[in-house]
Amino acid sequence: MAESVASAAVENVTNEAMRYASPYLRYFFCYGEIVQDFTNQRNALKLRKQRVDTRVDEAKKQIEVSYEDVEDWLKRAEKELEETQNLQDEIDRVKYFKWCPQWGWRYCLSKKLAEKTPIISELLDTSNFAQVGHRRSLQGIEFITSTDFMVSESSKSALNKILKTIKAVNMIGLYGIPGVGKTTLAKEVGKHAREQKLFDKVVMFTMSQNPNIRTIQDKVAEMFGLNFHSNTEEGRAEELWVRLKAEKDILIIVDDLWEEFKLESIGIPFGDDHKGCKILLTTRQQKVCSKMMCQEEIQLGILSKDEAWVLFRDQVGLEDDCSILNEVAKEVAGERKGLPIAIVTVAKALRDRSLDEWRDANQRFKDSTHLYDEEVS
Repeated sequence: MAESVASAAVENVTNEAMRYASPYLRYFFCYGEIVQDFTNQRNALKLRKQRVDTRVDEAKKQIEVSYEDVEDWLKRAEKELEETQNLQDEIDRVKYFKWCPQWGWRYCLSKKLAEKTPIISELLDTSNFAQVGHRRSLQGIEFITSTDFMVSESSKSALNKILKTIKAVNMIGLYGIPGVGKTTLAKEVGKHAREQKLFDKVVMFTMSQNPNIRTIQDKVAEMFGLNFHSNTEEGRAEELWVRLKAEKDILIIVDDLWEEFKLESIGIPFGDDHKGCKILLTTRQQKVCSKMMCQEEIQLGILSKDEAWVLFRDQVGLEDDCSILNEVAKEVAGERKGLPIAIVTVAKALRDRSLDEWRDANQRFKDSTHLYDEEVS
């Protein structure tokens, strides 16, 4: 009886010893198996990373943004492949020279491989991404391209006032005569609003004299990633209304408004319906601002004589001297009545032209101005 008890005790102790010792014994006696397992897993990770990289590259070509977990996985995979390259080099070196390493060396390498293999396996297990990216929201081409913004006293004052009050009121009206630069200034407001993160989203569309409501709805919807399910303007307006109300802070720039217009017919909520939606509208006439109940009305004035000359001179590429050409150029610039668009258009047309061509152009401008004065007098 005593012998059987002792025998069972010895067996238990032996089993326990083997259980705790088995990982270390495995490093000695299962070297080949450990090496093969590590090599297979590492090669699999290398191939899997190549596939994920390819999918990410394809997504970027479709202007998609990679998900953060995908980018994190790629960084971790790259790190593991780099850190285990020396282990793979050591394995390959042994295979190439066919030498028999010392037991201590084999134990150390086997242990390192065995510790790395589960990490690589975990990366493989978490690499099955259904999608690697998503379409980025459009920013608005108006705010990506250069605005050719002319910093005059009037435009600088208007820009500062709009940016200062845009968050405090529901609607701002910017008015001025045609060609004074209202659209350019509105784009500059949008760019500043985006750069300063004043709003989550900035959208701009043009109304004109005969607005196409469906085209405007399509543009606004596209900026918010909305796909319409309704076919009627009213149904699309309701869908757009609901989508915009889901946004916290929005700046809507309504350019070239000719007359009073109900923005809700497009699907734009503002005021009590959406206090986070602010409207900046541009128009030729101050009375449109009043009819739209703008809480702030800002007039954009023409350029001063000096500002007009500086803009014209820079656009043409003239030196600021006392040459005959400059004298004629100053007269031409003066005939543009301080309107930035007219100044830039004429300057580009006369760039690199001869003195005689400048004089002919100047005379034509004077004749057309006199004719206009006679017609309106």
